[in-house]
Amino acid sequence: MTDNKKELLSGPKLDPTPLTGAESVVDLVDNSLLAYNGARLREASHLLSQKMLAPDATVGLSLSGAMTPAGLGITALIPLIEAGFVDWIVSTGANLYHDLHFALGFSLHRGSPFVDDVTLREEQVIRIYDIFFDFDVLLKTDAFLREVSSQQEFQRTMTTAEYHYRLGRYVLEREKVLNAPRRSLVSTAYECGVPIYTSSPGDSTLGMNVAERALSGGKLAFDVSGDVNETTAIVLDAKRNGGKSGVFIVGGGSPKNFVLQTEPQIQEVLGIPNEGHDYFLQITDARPDTGGLSGATPSEAVSWGKVDPNRLPDSVVCYVDSTIGLPILAAYALGTAEKRPLKRLYDQREDSVGRLVTAFKEVGNYGKNDKLG
Repeated sequence: MTDNKKELLSGPKLDPTPLTGAESVVDLVDNSLLAYNGARLREASHLLSQKMLAPDATVGLSLSGAMTPAGLGITALIPLIEAGFVDWIVSTGANLYHDLHFALGFSLHRGSPFVDDVTLREEQVIRIYDIFFDFDVLLKTDAFLREVSSQQEFQRTMTTAEYHYRLGRYVLEREKVLNAPRRSLVSTAYECGVPIYTSSPGDSTLGMNVAERALSGGKLAFDVSGDVNETTAIVLDAKRNGGKSGVFIVGGGSPKNFVLQTEPQIQEVLGIPNEGHDYFLQITDARPDTGGLSGATPSEAVSWGKVDPNRLPDSVVCYVDSTIGLPILAAYALGTAEKRPLKRLYDQREDSVGRLVTAFKEVGNYGKNDKLG
């Protein structure tokens, strides 16, 4: 047998064992997900648990679509945050808006994706695929958002992280009044000091209600440049002094790009030497050949400087439905990794941006008016 052939056949022998029904999630992942995307899900579980959750790693989570109305905020994301496994978040506004329904005590119901939507409209029932809820849930959630956004502390320009943090305090108080168990991703992030950014703050009902306040004379506005600088500063801090940066991407879309663009911002725009994210974990059902960023692979991200080329072995893309992959990954991490102290990155935002400015000045590009040609 040639040395090359020995190398090709050096992987662990496939030795499947029958399921008994008594397996834990950890057992199932380790012993039964042996090939195809099952194996990718096993590799993703190992990457998250064994490397990304090391004490020196900072984990950024991107969350697309509307995962929270399906209950994934409560079942998976809140436990991950409380365990110190998620340090900062970029989410669609939809996830944060629909998260509020649970915290405010409103009911969402199992339904069918095959019901006549004209009938649903006539009965004023909202459908998110197979999730049903009363139209009144939207109206009452909107009223809560407008009431909160009208408070004096919101009457200025702020980053989306600050808005969500301040909103989280009001959500937490409402949960206490209802004497309910923890239901809100937003209030959990507030308590744990995990900053939540929205890459497209106007693209959700949450943003629509903020826009309504502007028509009514409110002064609240979002500082999107502040969001870019704060997220960039988080990643630069994570990489300094031998630390590592990992991205955990659920789905794709704008949140995926926003969490990844931190590295091109450091290297390309600010001119600060850096090597890209160390760990890349994505759950997606998108293909790379259709031109959508959601399917862009880690190797493609290397060409942008988003991922460290020397760390490609620590990159896993699992082509699986997020509503399947996220709970399994969360359960595996919670069942195998030690809890980590909360980094409370929200509390460090000003100092972190200050260090970014210092690094920018040190490379000599600060304040330059570059011209073409």
